[in-house]
Amino acid sequence: MKSVLCIVTALLIFSSAHISHAATVPPGFTDSLVAAGLSNPTAMALAPDGRIFVAEQTGALRVIKNGALLSTPFLTVTVNSSGERGLLGVAFDPNFVSNQLVYVYYTATTPAIHNRISRFTASGDVALAGSEIIVMDLPNLSTATNHNGGALHFGPDGQLYVAVGDNANGANAQSLSTRLGKMLRISSTGAIPTNNPFFNQATGDNRAIWALGLRNPFTFSFQPGAGRIFINDVGENTWEEINDGIAGSNYGWPTCEGFCNPPNANFRDPIFAYMNDASTCAITGGTFYNPQIIQFPSNFVGRYFFADFATGISSPVDLQVSADGFLYYLARGSGSVNRIGFTASGDNIPPTVSITNPASGAIVARKASVTITATASDNVGVTRVDFLVNGAVQCSDTTAPYSCNWRVPAAPNKTYQLQARAFDQAGNAGAASVQVTSR
Repeated sequence: MKSVLCIVTALLIFSSAHISHAATVPPGFTDSLVAAGLSNPTAMALAPDGRIFVAEQTGALRVIKNGALLSTPFLTVTVNSSGERGLLGVAFDPNFVSNQLVYVYYTATTPAIHNRISRFTASGDVALAGSEIIVMDLPNLSTATNHNGGALHFGPDGQLYVAVGDNANGANAQSLSTRLGKMLRISSTGAIPTNNPFFNQATGDNRAIWALGLRNPFTFSFQPGAGRIFINDVGENTWEEINDGIAGSNYGWPTCEGFCNPPNANFRDPIFAYMNDASTCAITGGTFYNPQIIQFPSNFVGRYFFADFATGISSPVDLQVSADGFLYYLARGSGSVNRIGFTASGDNIPPTVSITNPASGAIVARKASVTITATASDNVGVTRVDFLVNGAVQCSDTTAPYSCNWRVPAAPNKTYQLQARAFDQAGNAGAASVQVTSR
């Protein structure tokens, strides 16, 4: 069977020579290197504070901070990394700013080889020693080392969704007696929601099954603001699929690959499928363009980007859109993260910004009025600075010195992320963040 590790991209076409790690982008778009030096990366997640966490197959979760790959991993887990096994997924808790929880999916080695979902507590740029809590252990694996899936993301309902491959056994995908070949839905602690579609049909942990009939759903993505899910399922010899994620759906594997022919009412056909041929081989990344700050032209808003492992960029394995409107791609072949931006004016230099008050780590009085201040500069001029608290815009200022009055909520012992985002005339954005605690 074809390995998942074999960029065709919808709407914004990435094309380049196979020896290059970068994309050739249309006029007005820019492609820049964020950081290199990664070893066999598999997945990435963008933290609310701008850091990028990247999973390496052999077990290290690396951190890119301020454009530099930190030498000390956030964590290192013991994995079996044969074939497509290893550290395969990473996600941040929806309340990461306050609880600092990071979730990972990896191939554990004891007591038998199996895939595992665990969570860790962050302490700055590293995980707190001894903080691993196993959220869920998946079934033991056969000797086949492919079709592990591995992507995990929190949905708008606050539940954790997990993509699991069929372990190279198509029969697994159609059985409610195993979680292999499925999309799972669990709580942040591993509890199984009672409104899962098969809760009353399956037993034990298999009640976590949310959708079935998948071969190797290596990546999937939620559409911000809408909650729609697209599931990217790697095909065998003919078709690569993008499936509309709907609770209780059966996507047909192994009976069907691509659109069922003849049609089969028992299965949900993909919303899009493309042929596996000499120039494509495996769908390995996808993301919606619905950022908080729109940087691309308006006709890209709400569109879905996807990537194939075989063409263009050096083996892309993940795509993500940042809150400030950039499209990031993770290239396994070159061990790098790159960023696609847009500026019709030709200026792609973001403003420099820093928060001057309060200091990071400061204690603020609950119910007090705190003035957040920031400095910002740019090569062509700053147009405004937005101030955000835990991701929500509090106010904007167009005149230096930039400031915002924030009324601290009444609840004690709460952690808040304060962020300043500066914009220039070309729409480029720079950001800085601090964390404070109320007392």
